[in-house]
Amino acid sequence: MRLLQDTELSGPDRRRALSGLTDQWLAGLFAAAAPAGTALVAVGGYGHGELSPRSDLDLLLLHDGSTEADALAALADRLWYPVWDLGLALDHSVRTLAEARTAAGEDLKVQLGLLEARHVAGDQDLTAELRTAALARWRAEARTRLPELHEFATERARRHGELRFLLEPDLKEARGGLRDLTALRAVAASWLADAPREGLREARDVLLDVRDALHLTTGRATDRLALQDQDQVAAALGLLDSDILLRRVYEAAGAVSYASDVTWREVERVLRSRTGAPRGARLRGLLGGGRRSASRAGAPAQERTPLAEGVVEYEGEASLALHARPDRDPVLPLRAAAAAAQAGLSLALPAVRKLARTAPELPVPWPAEAREEFVTLLGAGEATVPVWEAMDAAGLIARLLPDWERVRCRPQRNPVHRYTVDRHLVETAVRASALTRRVHRPDLLLTGALLHDIGKGWPGDHSVTGETITRDLAARIGFDAADTRTLATLVRHHLLLVETATRRNLDDPATVRSVAEAVGSHGTLELLHALTEADALATGPAAWSSWRATLVSDLVSRVAAVLAGEPAADQTDDGELTAEGERLAMEAWRTGGPVLALYAQKAGHSEAATVPQGAYGPSEGAHGASGGEHGPEPVGVELSVALPEQPGVLPAVAGVLALHKLTVRAADLRLAELPTAVTEDGTATGETPRVLLLTWRVAAQYGSLPQAARLREDVVRALDGSLGLASRLAEREAAYRPRRTGVQPPPPRATVAPGDSAAATVIEVRAQDAPGLLHRIGRALEEAGVRVRSAHVSTLGANAVDAFYVTDAAGAPLSDVAAARLAQRLEAELR
Repeated sequence: MRLLQDTELSGPDRRRALSGLTDQWLAGLFAAAAPAGTALVAVGGYGHGELSPRSDLDLLLLHDGSTEADALAALADRLWYPVWDLGLALDHSVRTLAEARTAAGEDLKVQLGLLEARHVAGDQDLTAELRTAALARWRAEARTRLPELHEFATERARRHGELRFLLEPDLKEARGGLRDLTALRAVAASWLADAPREGLREARDVLLDVRDALHLTTGRATDRLALQDQDQVAAALGLLDSDILLRRVYEAAGAVSYASDVTWREVERVLRSRTGAPRGARLRGLLGGGRRSASRAGAPAQERTPLAEGVVEYEGEASLALHARPDRDPVLPLRAAAAAAQAGLSLALPAVRKLARTAPELPVPWPAEAREEFVTLLGAGEATVPVWEAMDAAGLIARLLPDWERVRCRPQRNPVHRYTVDRHLVETAVRASALTRRVHRPDLLLTGALLHDIGKGWPGDHSVTGETITRDLAARIGFDAADTRTLATLVRHHLLLVETATRRNLDDPATVRSVAEAVGSHGTLELLHALTEADALATGPAAWSSWRATLVSDLVSRVAAVLAGEPAADQTDDGELTAEGERLAMEAWRTGGPVLALYAQKAGHSEAATVPQGAYGPSEGAHGASGGEHGPEPVGVELSVALPEQPGVLPAVAGVLALHKLTVRAADLRLAELPTAVTEDGTATGETPRVLLLTWRVAAQYGSLPQAARLREDVVRALDGSLGLASRLAEREAAYRPRRTGVQPPPPRATVAPGDSAAATVIEVRAQDAPGLLHRIGRALEEAGVRVRSAHVSTLGANAVDAFYVTDAAGAPLSDVAAARLAQRLEAELR
């Protein structure tokens, strides 16, 4: 305990000291009752000679077979029980040399543990014989055991994910973690191949230091760096905050992942050369690395096939030609990278090292050839990723793009994002490469995709900061003034289309005109449309759906019309009801209660048709909806509700929809005045019927749509107070809450969006998503005495972002003072 509390001792020194202290304790227990012909051996992580504060102990009680079973059992009890009494985890076994060899042959994990075998106490010759036999067998069987080891690593990565992209990473099991470092040591012990050594020791120290701090701060033997523990772990390591902690972990994991990729490619090459098999024949699908083009699949391994000036394919990798002079060719790094990616090959490690060491920096601005090779690299699709990572690991990317270092391995706390900032940028370029046929300037699309979030390395609005950075980088890369302006516009407004389409009223001409003014030209609109899709697809499945795609396409077509000189159509006035709307309104007035109708909304067009019950599966997009797209899917279901004018309609209907697990994506509310009412004999009553008509875009979160009759019944009960809406929604929210993480979400926020509409005031609400959120907002707006003309609902992950177009009772926009007060009131109500 004193050792763990010693602030002067930390890191590798403390782990070695803890291991040594444990050795002394166990040796004392062993010596008190050990018969001849026995040895205590540390294996696995403990065998490596470093212990984290709460690591388990991997121990083997080895004997030569001459000791009586009772004596062995007594010795084992004397060793194991004190360990258990201290609350330490113990992985133990009692074996002879022959039994240890048999177990290693049957279980790869046992074999790996024996590679780390270290003598603790007893017969040293017995331990030495075990180590010698284990290493000899491992080297003799490397051709069959190494592919098995890689298959284990691949399966582990599939189950636990990529450490450098996880918000709550497993430091041991995830790809790039401590298990992979063990695998790399095993490969080196085979004498078949070796990992690149640069940065590996430092990476291992970082991961172990973080695990030590995690054990000490939590008091548990855990390897998962949970969100609620990250601030404490960062403080224990003397780091400013948890973002810096995660960035260090990600950088270390990236170094381990890259070393693993290089090592397994080298293993494949060596095995191929020893067996004479074609490339990938034995390890295809198991060993990572580049992919070969079909035209070269049968080429002899030793053949040097030209790829570009100074670049050849050699043994399945892109290498430098023998005549290449990287010290005199500043474009060669980009040319080699582009050639490798286009051929689906990895960059050979010696080539990357030589380029990083000897290639001179490009002149500023870059020559045209460098810019063309850069765009070619970005346009290679998925093959770009391993090549980019090899260049990044060698420091070549930061040399080409100085601002890259600020986004490198930077975490993104929003769970919608599945990648760090740097990898997200590369993935966006990958997605954009599939959309280049849709735009007139593929080079600007690909470059804009790579740079769109470059501002996240600096404080403030990343779109605003990114615009400034992009102007500098675009000029550096060699784009002219016009292209630089276009790239700056793409970065500044890369969120404009999706945010406007999902959070604003597209029938309001002010909305469309504001987008047209920001975009400026049809060519930029075309590029921004493709960038929006690529960005969302690279973010994660919750960021894009057929619903969002349809809304964005609708907005783009309206903006294109304005840019072509057509006026923006104003469809915000109440105007005349459609025939169907008038039918519903008249029926509601006649019956004195709510009338409901459902209509399917197909992707790409609207289709008024009765929705068959139970026809639709999961859908994405707003307030808790999740799932994927499998074949034709409605982008939503339009639910029309008509009922005589009365208070409390919006929160009542919103609450009923939440109870029925319907996702709300948009809502439109209007007060319709019907023709003057008449009696049965045709006499005018002088009364003008006023009916509320609400149009909702909804989708089932999962399962079937509820029956319209059941919805109507619950709306009636919600309005008369017999449904117990508030308590039932509270129960749903309480059941929903445990699925969240233990991290406290940021407080809700309501703001006034200035100038977004001439006909109404736009209030934007951002809050943690919950089943009854829209009901609570609607109730607060109702109590504030404002009229809601329309609502536009959007959810990304656990965050709801809703926009409400509101007016006063007379139908006019709110004053600035009234709007500010309403926003404050909403915030207070939601807290």
